[in-house]
Amino acid sequence: MLSFLLPLYVSLISLVSGYDEAELLFVGDAMQHQAQLDAARSSKSGYDYSAYFSAVEPYVREADFAVANLETPVGAAPYSGYPCFNAPPAFAKALSDAGFDLLLTANNHTLDRGAKGLKATIATLDSLGIAHIGTYADDSARVRALPKIVSINNIKFGFLNYTYGTNGIEPRDGVVVDYIDRATIKADVEAARQAGAELVAVCIHWGDEYKLLPNKQQKHTADFLEAIGVDLVIGSHPHVIQPMELRPNRYKPEKNIFIVYSLGNFISNMRTPDTRGGAMARIKIRRGADRTPRIEEADYRLVFTIPGTSPANNFRLVEPSKIDDAAWKDKAALFAKRARAIFDEHNIGVPEAAQ
Repeated sequence: MLSFLLPLYVSLISLVSGYDEAELLFVGDAMQHQAQLDAARSSKSGYDYSAYFSAVEPYVREADFAVANLETPVGAAPYSGYPCFNAPPAFAKALSDAGFDLLLTANNHTLDRGAKGLKATIATLDSLGIAHIGTYADDSARVRALPKIVSINNIKFGFLNYTYGTNGIEPRDGVVVDYIDRATIKADVEAARQAGAELVAVCIHWGDEYKLLPNKQQKHTADFLEAIGVDLVIGSHPHVIQPMELRPNRYKPEKNIFIVYSLGNFISNMRTPDTRGGAMARIKIRRGADRTPRIEEADYRLVFTIPGTSPANNFRLVEPSKIDDAAWKDKAALFAKRARAIFDEHNIGVPEAAQ
Protein backbone atom coordinates (compact mmCIF):
# COMPACT_ATOMS: atom_id res chain seq x y z
CA MET A 1 0.00 0.00 0.00
CA LEU A 2 2.79 2.42 0.94
CA SER A 3 4.66 1.71 -2.28
CA PHE A 4 1.49 2.46 -4.23
CA LEU A 5 1.06 5.84 -2.53
CA LEU A 6 4.71 6.90 -2.76
CA PRO A 7 4.57 8.37 -6.32
CA LEU A 8 1.50 10.43 -5.39
CA TYR A 9 3.22 11.61 -2.20
CA VAL A 10 6.34 12.66 -4.13
CA SER A 11 4.20 14.48 -6.70
CA LEU A 12 2.36 16.41 -3.96
CA ILE A 13 5.62 17.34 -2.26
CA SER A 14 6.94 18.54 -5.61
CA LEU A 15 3.94 20.79 -6.13
CA VAL A 16 4.16 22.29 -2.65
CA SER A 17 7.92 22.81 -2.66
CA GLY A 18 8.10 24.46 -6.07
CA TYR A 19 10.30 21.75 -7.54
CA ASP A 20 8.30 21.98 -10.76
CA GLU A 21 10.17 25.13 -11.78
CA ALA A 22 13.66 25.42 -13.21
CA GLU A 23 15.75 28.39 -14.29
CA LEU A 24 18.45 27.95 -16.93
CA LEU A 25 21.16 30.42 -17.90
CA PHE A 26 23.12 30.41 -21.17
CA VAL A 27 26.07 32.63 -22.08
CA GLY A 28 28.21 33.03 -25.19
CA ASP A 29 31.84 32.54 -26.12
CA ALA A 30 34.35 32.20 -23.28
CA MET A 31 37.63 33.02 -25.01
CA GLN A 32 41.33 33.44 -24.23
CA HIS A 33 43.24 35.83 -26.46
CA GLN A 34 46.93 36.44 -25.92
CA ALA A 35 46.37 39.66 -23.97
CA GLN A 36 44.12 37.74 -21.59
CA LEU A 37 46.75 35.06 -21.07
CA ASP A 38 49.42 37.69 -20.45
CA ALA A 39 47.27 39.54 -17.92
CA ALA A 40 46.31 36.38 -16.03
CA ARG A 41 49.86 35.05 -15.70
CA SER A 42 50.78 35.19 -12.02
CA SER A 43 54.01 33.21 -12.11
CA LYS A 44 56.15 31.23 -14.52
CA SER A 45 53.46 28.55 -14.80
CA GLY A 46 50.50 29.91 -12.82
CA TYR A 47 47.42 31.81 -14.00
CA ASP A 48 44.98 33.78 -11.87
CA TYR A 49 41.40 34.29 -13.08
CA SER A 50 39.87 35.01 -9.68
CA ALA A 51 38.59 38.48 -10.69
CA TYR A 52 37.16 37.49 -14.07
CA PHE A 53 33.59 36.66 -13.18
CA SER A 54 33.17 38.00 -9.64
CA ALA A 55 30.71 40.74 -10.69
CA VAL A 56 28.37 38.35 -12.53
CA GLU A 57 28.87 35.24 -10.39
CA PRO A 58 25.86 35.96 -8.13
CA TYR A 59 23.60 36.14 -11.20
CA VAL A 60 25.05 32.93 -12.64
CA ARG A 61 24.57 31.13 -9.35
CA GLU A 62 20.94 32.24 -9.09
CA ALA A 63 20.18 29.89 -11.99
CA ASP A 64 19.53 26.22 -11.36
CA PHE A 65 21.79 25.30 -14.28
CA ALA A 66 24.25 27.44 -16.24
CA VAL A 67 25.91 26.71 -19.59
CA ALA A 68 28.85 28.40 -21.39
CA ASN A 69 30.62 27.88 -24.71
CA LEU A 70 34.28 27.07 -24.02
CA GLU A 71 35.86 28.47 -27.19
CA THR A 72 39.40 27.30 -26.60
CA PRO A 73 41.17 24.05 -25.94
CA VAL A 74 42.49 23.73 -22.38
CA GLY A 75 45.33 21.61 -21.13
CA ALA A 76 49.12 21.68 -21.10
CA ALA A 77 51.41 24.54 -22.15
CA PRO A 78 52.37 26.23 -24.39
CA TYR A 79 49.39 28.56 -24.24
CA SER A 80 48.36 30.90 -27.01
CA GLY A 81 45.56 33.11 -28.25
CA TYR A 82 44.20 33.72 -31.74
CA PRO A 83 44.43 32.13 -34.25
CA CYS A 84 45.40 28.88 -32.53
CA PHE A 85 43.90 28.95 -29.05
CA ASN A 86 45.05 26.98 -26.02
CA ALA A 87 44.35 28.01 -22.42
CA PRO A 88 45.43 26.79 -18.99
CA PRO A 89 43.14 24.57 -16.91
CA ALA A 90 42.71 27.49 -14.50
CA PHE A 91 40.45 29.21 -17.05
CA ALA A 92 38.01 26.29 -17.16
CA LYS A 93 38.14 26.05 -13.37
CA ALA A 94 37.28 29.76 -13.09
CA LEU A 95 34.15 29.15 -15.18
CA SER A 96 33.19 26.26 -12.94
CA ASP A 97 33.92 28.25 -9.79
CA ALA A 98 31.66 31.03 -11.11
CA GLY A 99 28.76 28.60 -11.19
CA PHE A 100 28.73 27.09 -14.68
CA ASP A 101 27.49 23.51 -14.70
CA LEU A 102 28.12 22.54 -18.33
CA LEU A 103 30.74 23.63 -20.87
CA LEU A 104 30.26 23.27 -24.61
CA THR A 105 33.26 22.18 -26.67
CA ALA A 106 31.89 21.77 -30.22
CA ASN A 107 33.07 24.96 -31.91
CA ASN A 108 35.42 25.99 -34.71
CA HIS A 109 38.44 26.23 -32.39
CA THR A 110 38.11 22.85 -30.71
CA LEU A 111 40.82 21.32 -32.96
CA ASP A 112 43.22 24.27 -32.79
CA ARG A 113 45.73 21.93 -31.15
CA GLY A 114 44.66 18.90 -33.14
CA ALA A 115 43.43 15.59 -31.79
CA LYS A 116 46.00 15.74 -29.00
CA GLY A 117 44.64 19.07 -27.84
CA LEU A 118 41.06 17.84 -28.01
CA LYS A 119 41.91 14.83 -25.88
CA ALA A 120 43.81 17.07 -23.46
CA THR A 121 40.76 19.32 -23.14
CA ILE A 122 38.51 16.38 -22.34
CA ALA A 123 41.01 14.97 -19.83
CA THR A 124 41.42 18.38 -18.19
CA LEU A 125 37.68 18.96 -17.81
CA ASP A 126 37.20 15.43 -16.49
CA SER A 127 40.00 15.91 -13.95
CA LEU A 128 38.35 19.12 -12.73
CA GLY A 129 34.94 17.45 -12.50
CA ILE A 130 33.41 19.77 -15.11
CA ALA A 131 30.61 18.37 -17.28
CA HIS A 132 31.02 18.91 -21.02
CA ILE A 133 29.52 17.88 -24.36
CA GLY A 134 30.31 18.36 -28.04
CA THR A 135 33.61 16.52 -28.52
CA TYR A 136 34.73 13.03 -27.53
CA ALA A 137 37.94 10.99 -27.40
CA ASP A 138 36.39 8.29 -29.60
CA ASP A 139 33.08 6.85 -30.78
CA SER A 140 32.58 4.76 -27.67
CA ALA A 141 33.05 7.84 -25.47
CA ARG A 142 30.31 9.60 -27.42
CA VAL A 143 27.99 6.64 -26.97
CA ARG A 144 28.61 6.71 -23.22
CA ALA A 145 28.16 10.48 -22.95
CA LEU A 146 24.98 10.90 -24.99
CA PRO A 147 22.22 11.56 -24.56
CA LYS A 148 23.21 14.08 -21.88
CA ILE A 149 20.22 14.02 -19.54
CA VAL A 150 20.15 16.35 -16.53
CA SER A 151 17.37 16.41 -13.95
CA ILE A 152 16.87 19.98 -12.75
CA ASN A 153 14.29 20.36 -10.00
CA ASN A 154 12.57 17.18 -11.18
CA ILE A 155 12.41 18.34 -14.80
CA LYS A 156 14.53 16.29 -17.18
CA PHE A 157 16.50 18.16 -19.84
CA GLY A 158 18.51 16.79 -22.74
CA PHE A 159 21.54 18.82 -23.87
CA LEU A 160 23.22 18.52 -27.29
CA ASN A 161 26.02 20.54 -28.93
CA TYR A 162 27.10 20.89 -32.58
CA THR A 163 29.39 23.07 -34.72
CA TYR A 164 29.38 24.08 -38.38
CA GLY A 165 33.09 23.24 -38.71
CA THR A 166 36.59 23.31 -37.22
CA ASN A 167 38.47 25.81 -39.42
CA GLY A 168 39.35 23.17 -41.97
CA ILE A 169 41.13 20.92 -39.46
CA GLU A 170 39.93 17.33 -39.73
CA PRO A 171 39.47 15.11 -36.66
CA ARG A 172 42.19 12.46 -36.49
CA ASP A 173 43.19 9.56 -34.25
CA GLY A 174 39.58 8.59 -33.66
CA VAL A 175 38.43 11.79 -31.94
CA VAL A 176 34.83 12.84 -32.51
CA VAL A 177 33.49 16.34 -33.09
CA ASP A 178 29.74 16.76 -33.35
CA TYR A 179 29.23 18.64 -36.60
CA ILE A 180 25.88 20.02 -37.74
CA ASP A 181 24.23 17.14 -39.59
CA ARG A 182 20.46 16.91 -39.72
CA ALA A 183 20.25 13.12 -39.61
CA THR A 184 22.59 12.98 -36.60
CA ILE A 185 20.76 15.75 -34.78
CA LYS A 186 17.35 14.17 -35.37
CA ALA A 187 18.60 10.81 -34.09
CA ASP A 188 20.18 12.46 -31.04
CA VAL A 189 16.99 14.38 -30.22
CA GLU A 190 14.95 11.18 -30.51
CA ALA A 191 17.45 9.35 -28.28
CA ALA A 192 17.20 12.12 -25.69
CA ARG A 193 13.39 11.83 -25.68
CA GLN A 194 13.59 8.06 -25.33
CA ALA A 195 15.98 8.52 -22.40
CA GLY A 196 13.39 10.63 -20.60
CA ALA A 197 14.19 14.21 -21.66
CA GLU A 198 11.10 16.37 -21.27
CA LEU A 199 12.79 19.34 -22.92
CA VAL A 200 15.74 19.28 -25.33
CA ALA A 201 18.31 22.07 -25.75
CA VAL A 202 20.45 22.17 -28.88
CA CYS A 203 23.48 24.43 -28.46
CA ILE A 204 24.75 25.21 -31.93
CA HIS A 205 27.84 26.98 -33.30
CA TRP A 206 26.74 28.62 -36.56
CA GLY A 207 26.25 31.82 -38.53
CA ASP A 208 28.41 34.62 -39.89
CA GLU A 209 30.96 36.33 -37.69
CA TYR A 210 30.25 39.97 -36.74
CA LYS A 211 26.75 40.00 -38.28
CA LEU A 212 24.02 41.26 -35.95
CA LEU A 213 21.24 39.36 -37.72
CA PRO A 214 21.01 35.63 -38.52
CA ASN A 215 21.63 34.44 -42.05
CA LYS A 216 19.31 32.24 -44.13
CA GLN A 217 21.12 29.05 -43.16
CA GLN A 218 20.65 29.78 -39.45
CA LYS A 219 16.95 30.39 -40.00
CA HIS A 220 16.53 27.22 -42.06
CA THR A 221 18.37 25.18 -39.43
CA ALA A 222 16.33 26.75 -36.63
CA ASP A 223 13.16 25.85 -38.53
CA PHE A 224 14.36 22.24 -38.83
CA LEU A 225 15.10 22.10 -35.10
CA GLU A 226 11.67 23.54 -34.35
CA ALA A 227 10.01 20.96 -36.60
CA ILE A 228 11.65 18.02 -34.81
CA GLY A 229 10.53 19.35 -31.44
CA VAL A 230 13.64 20.95 -29.99
CA ASP A 231 12.66 23.28 -27.13
CA LEU A 232 15.71 25.52 -26.77
CA VAL A 233 18.04 26.57 -29.59
CA ILE A 234 21.14 28.32 -28.24
CA GLY A 235 23.42 29.88 -30.83
CA SER A 236 27.05 30.98 -30.73
CA HIS A 237 29.95 31.84 -33.09
CA PRO A 238 29.18 35.31 -34.58
CA HIS A 239 30.96 37.01 -31.61
CA VAL A 240 28.15 39.57 -31.55
CA ILE A 241 24.60 39.33 -30.26
CA GLN A 242 21.73 38.30 -32.50
CA PRO A 243 17.97 38.27 -31.77
CA MET A 244 16.05 36.03 -29.35
CA GLU A 245 12.57 34.56 -29.62
CA LEU A 246 10.15 33.01 -27.14
CA ARG A 247 6.93 31.99 -28.88
CA PRO A 248 4.69 29.01 -29.61
CA ASN A 249 6.24 26.27 -31.71
CA ARG A 250 4.78 26.63 -35.22
CA TYR A 251 4.54 22.86 -35.63
CA LYS A 252 3.36 22.09 -32.09
CA PRO A 253 1.51 25.19 -30.84
CA GLU A 254 0.82 23.64 -27.46
CA LYS A 255 4.50 24.12 -26.54
CA ASN A 256 6.83 27.09 -26.61
CA ILE A 257 10.25 27.33 -28.21
CA PHE A 258 13.13 29.59 -27.20
CA ILE A 259 15.68 30.57 -29.85
CA VAL A 260 18.72 32.81 -29.51
CA TYR A 261 20.68 33.09 -32.72
CA SER A 262 23.83 34.33 -30.96
CA LEU A 263 24.73 35.29 -27.42
CA GLY A 264 27.89 37.10 -28.54
CA ASN A 265 31.10 37.05 -26.54
CA PHE A 266 30.97 36.21 -22.87
CA ILE A 267 34.57 37.24 -22.27
CA SER A 268 37.28 37.97 -24.81
CA ASN A 269 39.77 40.60 -25.97
CA MET A 270 37.88 41.55 -29.11
CA ARG A 271 37.77 45.32 -29.50
CA THR A 272 35.13 46.44 -31.98
CA PRO A 273 32.01 48.06 -30.50
CA ASP A 274 29.80 45.00 -31.00
CA THR A 275 32.32 42.33 -29.93
CA ARG A 276 33.23 43.79 -26.54
CA GLY A 277 30.36 41.98 -24.84
CA GLY A 278 27.38 39.71 -25.13
CA ALA A 279 24.19 38.60 -23.45
CA MET A 280 23.23 36.19 -20.70
CA ALA A 281 19.90 34.53 -21.51
CA ARG A 282 17.75 33.34 -18.62
CA ILE A 283 14.90 30.91 -19.29
CA LYS A 284 12.23 29.85 -16.77
CA ILE A 285 10.43 26.53 -17.15
CA ARG A 286 7.38 25.50 -15.13
CA ARG A 287 5.42 22.28 -15.00
CA GLY A 288 1.76 22.99 -15.61
CA ALA A 289 -1.38 21.45 -14.19
CA ASP A 290 -1.18 18.79 -16.92
CA ARG A 291 2.30 17.89 -15.55
CA THR A 292 3.95 19.03 -18.80
CA PRO A 293 6.95 21.37 -18.41
CA ARG A 294 6.65 24.52 -20.49
CA ILE A 295 8.99 27.44 -21.20
CA GLU A 296 7.13 30.31 -19.58
CA GLU A 297 9.53 33.25 -19.46
CA ALA A 298 12.86 34.43 -20.87
CA ASP A 299 14.91 37.58 -20.53
CA TYR A 300 18.47 38.76 -21.01
CA ARG A 301 21.19 40.80 -19.38
CA LEU A 302 24.11 42.41 -21.18
CA VAL A 303 27.73 41.88 -20.17
CA PHE A 304 30.84 43.82 -21.14
CA THR A 305 34.54 42.97 -20.89
CA ILE A 306 36.88 45.48 -19.26
CA PRO A 307 40.46 44.59 -20.29
CA GLY A 308 43.32 44.27 -17.83
CA THR A 309 47.08 44.01 -17.76
CA SER A 310 47.94 41.85 -14.73
CA PRO A 311 46.34 39.57 -12.11
CA ALA A 312 45.96 42.61 -9.86
CA ASN A 313 44.24 44.49 -12.69
CA ASN A 314 42.83 41.62 -14.70
CA PHE A 315 40.18 41.34 -17.36
CA ARG A 316 36.74 41.37 -15.77
CA LEU A 317 33.17 40.94 -16.82
CA VAL A 318 30.58 43.53 -15.77
CA GLU A 319 27.11 44.73 -16.72
CA PRO A 320 27.39 47.92 -18.81
CA SER A 321 25.03 49.87 -16.57
CA LYS A 322 27.22 49.17 -13.55
CA ILE A 323 30.50 50.47 -14.97
CA ASP A 324 31.88 53.50 -13.15
CA ASP A 325 35.31 53.42 -14.77
CA ALA A 326 35.45 56.57 -16.92
CA ALA A 327 37.87 54.94 -19.35
CA TRP A 328 35.31 52.27 -20.29
CA LYS A 329 31.93 53.79 -19.50
CA ASP A 330 31.41 55.31 -22.96
CA LYS A 331 32.54 52.17 -24.80
CA ALA A 332 30.20 50.05 -22.67
CA ALA A 333 27.33 52.46 -23.30
CA LEU A 334 27.92 52.26 -27.07
CA PHE A 335 27.96 48.46 -26.98
CA ALA A 336 24.76 48.39 -24.93
CA LYS A 337 23.01 50.93 -27.16
CA ARG A 338 23.75 48.94 -30.32
CA ALA A 339 22.79 45.60 -28.72
CA ARG A 340 19.51 46.97 -27.35
CA ALA A 341 18.65 48.43 -30.75
CA ILE A 342 18.83 44.94 -32.27
CA PHE A 343 16.93 43.31 -29.42
CA ASP A 344 14.25 46.01 -29.29
CA GLU A 345 13.55 45.69 -33.01
CA HIS A 346 13.87 41.95 -33.52
CA ASN A 347 13.30 40.07 -30.25
CA ILE A 348 10.02 38.22 -29.80
CA GLY A 349 8.87 37.79 -26.21
CA VAL A 350 12.32 38.28 -24.66
CA PRO A 351 12.79 41.59 -22.80
CA GLU A 352 15.81 42.88 -20.95
CA ALA A 353 15.85 41.75 -17.31
CA ALA A 354 14.93 44.33 -14.70
CA GLN A 355 18.01 45.75 -13.01
